[in-house]
Amino acid sequence: MTQHVFDQALALAPDDLAAGRFTGQTSAAYWNMVGPFGGTTAALVLQSVLLHPALLGAPIALTVNYAAAIEAGPFEIHAVPVRTNRSTQHWTIQITQMDAGGNPQINTTATVVTALRRSTWGATDAPMPKVPPPSDVAPYGRSPSGVAWFSQYDMRPVSGAIPGTWDGTGDHSETVVWLRDAQPRPLDFASLASMSDMFYPRVWLRRTTRVPAGTVSITTYFHADAAQLAQVGTGHLLGRAVGQQFRNGFFDQSAQLWSESGDLLATSNQIVYFKE
Repeated sequence: MTQHVFDQALALAPDDLAAGRFTGQTSAAYWNMVGPFGGTTAALVLQSVLLHPALLGAPIALTVNYAAAIEAGPFEIHAVPVRTNRSTQHWTIQITQMDAGGNPQINTTATVVTALRRSTWGATDAPMPKVPPPSDVAPYGRSPSGVAWFSQYDMRPVSGAIPGTWDGTGDHSETVVWLRDAQPRPLDFASLASMSDMFYPRVWLRRTTRVPAGTVSITTYFHADAAQLAQVGTGHLLGRAVGQQFRNGFFDQSAQLWSESGDLLATSNQIVYFKE
């Protein structure tokens, strides 16, 4: 059976497994203009922790800082468990590549927190919006030029689609969209991390002006356990993203991801750079 294209992109070879050192290769299928899709990079960071023999529990938080664009080609990931407590474990991760002179250069730094979850009281104060089912919503058409990763997902915008006309008349920054892998793949923590970064820059919608923009840092919080993700299977997730403040070349945006049954699976916040 052919390996899913996302799993091919996440393939890491242990260089020194005990030390948390892995090597990988960028994927053309998830390319995004000048480098890999940031969601795939976040998934690779998380994958290095999930493959580590010292792993405790499951992910609850992931922060990825994009220090520089990853060049096409090989890279190394180093995941280190810096502190392990009774119920939580704290990790630092770096992605490096060799420059033209053969010197290692860091292009991504990250932290991950994993934990042993226990049954407690729970409640959701962020209910899923009332929207038509994914079968009643038309998918996006062709992928934008130079954005290969876009075609790897089935995205069906309920509202806030990518503007068809860039006329500067935007008045809000909210997008609500159904999404899942275009080639069916059961949901797991790595794919959930990737999908948390699937929303195009909020400044494009708010201004209806297409300007250069890129994520500087994203934090994703995982609210589901592996059993809940297994229940989702290959179903759609409902994503909602909105900007909060646009000022002096940066803006932040928040996002939520729900299962079709209404379970809040993950939330994220990111800070994004933009130019005039």
